[in-house]
Amino acid sequence: MSITRWDPFRHLTTWQDQMNRIFDTALRFRPEEEALTTWAPSVDIYETENELVIKADLPEVSEKDIDVRIENNMLTIRGERKFEQKVKEENYLRIERSFGSFSRSFSLPATVNAEAIKAEYKNGVLTVAVPKKAEAKPKQVKVNVATA
Repeated sequence: MSITRWDPFRHLTTWQDQMNRIFDTALRFRPEEEALTTWAPSVDIYETENELVIKADLPEVSEKDIDVRIENNMLTIRGERKFEQKVKEENYLRIERSFGSFSRSFSLPATVNAEAIKAEYKNGVLTVAVPKKAEAKPKQVKVNVATA
């Protein structure tokens, strides 16, 4: 015969664990819900001495489905990745990649020359280069130091 210490909260902890499991299961995304979520391509933004560069990952997006424009110092990249029709949808075992329309917008500083924007799409990566205005570029001044 063993003696067990009485713990009035033991059943309460077990009940709380069960409730947590129920809510975790109920609140998880279902695969069909995941397919309904919108996607936004990943971007990197960096600055060089002469320009502001935005790189967006757009794998399997056709060049004709990409729209890049600047309005009121706002750069907007829009497009659509279409679902491949080569394989019947019922033959897929898992679909994790997002498809459909996307839009990303970025506020540009007043120091860029929006009129001279350049965009290139290569290997699934869109590179948008927005040059800086001449007055915004860093200036270097040579200082002559006289020895005494």
